[in-house]
Amino acid sequence: MSTLQEILQNIEENAPMTIDEILREEIKDWEKSDERKLMLLGQKYYRVKNKILERTRQVIDAHGKLSAVKNLADNRIPHGFVRKLVDQKTGYLLSRPFIPKTEDKTYQDLLDDYFDEDFKRMLKNIGKDAVNCGKAWLQVYYNELGKLSFMRIPPHEVIPLWRDAAHTELDAVIRVYEVTVYEAKQKKIIRKAEFWDITGVRMYEAADGGEFRYIETKGHFSVVSKSPKGEAVENPMNWDQVPFICFKYNDEEQPLIDIIQKMVDDYDRNRSDNSNNLEDLPNSTYVVKDYDGTDAASFRKNVSQYRVIFVRGEGDVKTIALELDTEAHKMHIEQTRKDIYEFGRGVDTQSERFGNSPSGVALKHLYADLDLDANDIESEFQASLSRLLWFIDTHIYNTTKKDYSKEKVTFIFNRDMAINESEIVTNAKDSVGIISKKTIVANHPWVTNTDDEIKQFEEEDAADQERFNKGQYDGLEDEPS
Repeated sequence: MSTLQEILQNIEENAPMTIDEILREEIKDWEKSDERKLMLLGQKYYRVKNKILERTRQVIDAHGKLSAVKNLADNRIPHGFVRKLVDQKTGYLLSRPFIPKTEDKTYQDLLDDYFDEDFKRMLKNIGKDAVNCGKAWLQVYYNELGKLSFMRIPPHEVIPLWRDAAHTELDAVIRVYEVTVYEAKQKKIIRKAEFWDITGVRMYEAADGGEFRYIETKGHFSVVSKSPKGEAVENPMNWDQVPFICFKYNDEEQPLIDIIQKMVDDYDRNRSDNSNNLEDLPNSTYVVKDYDGTDAASFRKNVSQYRVIFVRGEGDVKTIALELDTEAHKMHIEQTRKDIYEFGRGVDTQSERFGNSPSGVALKHLYADLDLDANDIESEFQASLSRLLWFIDTHIYNTTKKDYSKEKVTFIFNRDMAINESEIVTNAKDSVGIISKKTIVANHPWVTNTDDEIKQFEEEDAADQERFNKGQYDGLEDEPS
């Protein structure tokens, strides 16, 4: 995509285009772009609506052309590799809530309020968008109660105009989407577009397939004040940055589907073809001797569609069984499955290496590719959350006059890797007296909050000591000897 400066420079040098004309041209290019097509394809495969479902079983007809048939098996079996890999990546990195940490307690309480459970759940869904589409979008806005809020925007609706080649700073954002309206008793789809930059939001509409027409310009948000007469007055205000945050899957903004689609299609096709062959196998090819009257075209059709061959000679009927190379099919399917997980950077939970309770070292090796992908995602999300933090800090300053922009904030992601619990518990026991109790408790697989667990342990220890002092140890009246 071109930067806004490049577009405006081109306008000045070549043609007197307006912002309205830029918007229409950018939308036209976007809707036929390969980038948007890949986004929609990734979302489609995530819903397991794979390409195999569009296939129709065909054979060569009497005229030598492919034609659809209904008397042969036509199994179309999609496999949810994309869904599993996407859920695996987001579950591994984002299923356990991330934690914003800062030294200032008041600031920490404010951050905990903004990065609440609803935000953390939304971030996981943004993670799915990023993996499916290459990048995801979050919009900063104020809700009807005037609270600073965040909204997930479908990636295929957002056209970014970047300030730099590295795609880190936005000059403007165009959002194009559809809404359903009712006029009288008729249901209609209206297309809307918004052009966001630091000067405000230009609103557009297009009806019945027509061009977008300008409606009005608004501020990013409004501040309500009272006039001298006591009337409520809305004052449009704008952020100093475009209030959209991009969350990337990787630096190249390449979606997962672009990497593994061909392998998934090959797996679907071969599994479906094998299923068809197994279903059609009882209907072997018949050889009928001493029957005349079929030409070459009919012969070809009979073989491909009806599995019957008519030949001259002494009267006889026999069948030719179809031999399936099951071993070659099995080897191809297994290798394709391995390739999908290798190049999709995931963990195949059906791998034989997961059997017999693998050690912690073996599990780390199995999760190496997934961990590598999670590193890329975390790096991109850290940068995006830092940009989002600018809006939060600015809002806090505008409403409280307290400036926390110089405070250091660390975003901690807690990965959810499968572990060997018995091995970790044994190691924890063996570490008593060598490292601190807090470190041991923090690394115990059953502990979710280290401080709460230590507090509970101390309370139980104090209660046991009190019972011991009263001679009620283990329910006995006398103290144990």
